[in-house]
Amino acid sequence: MPKYTKPRKTWQYSNEFKVKAVQLSLIEGVQVKEVAVTLDIHPFMLSRWRKEYREGKIVADKRKKVTEVSSKQAKELSKVKRLEAENRKLKQEVDLLKKWQRFLAEEHQQGIDSSKDSD
Repeated sequence: MPKYTKPRKTWQYSNEFKVKAVQLSLIEGVQVKEVAVTLDIHPFMLSRWRKEYREGKIVADKRKKVTEVSSKQAKELSKVKRLEAENRKLKQEVDLLKKWQRFLAEEHQQGIDSSKDSD
């Protein structure tokens, strides 16, 4: 097996980012996985940050207004969820229309072929 000479890139997240991520995940109705996917981090890492937050290893900066940011981010997250659901629905509608168009084209082609056979 090849030996790795270069260490892997380790991302360093600021304490403020960790606190915001944890607070987003603590909002009622929001799942840890959704927050992790939105922030492009692994859900396990967010779960670990939540544990460290409970233990007091990660502390929020008391000087900043976190409640306003959290409510704003919660609205943003719910908007993203709504838009993703709408996007899924529209993709399904487009797929259905494409299938219907293919069906009509096949029906039309069969009609043309059967009229040629009768000639």
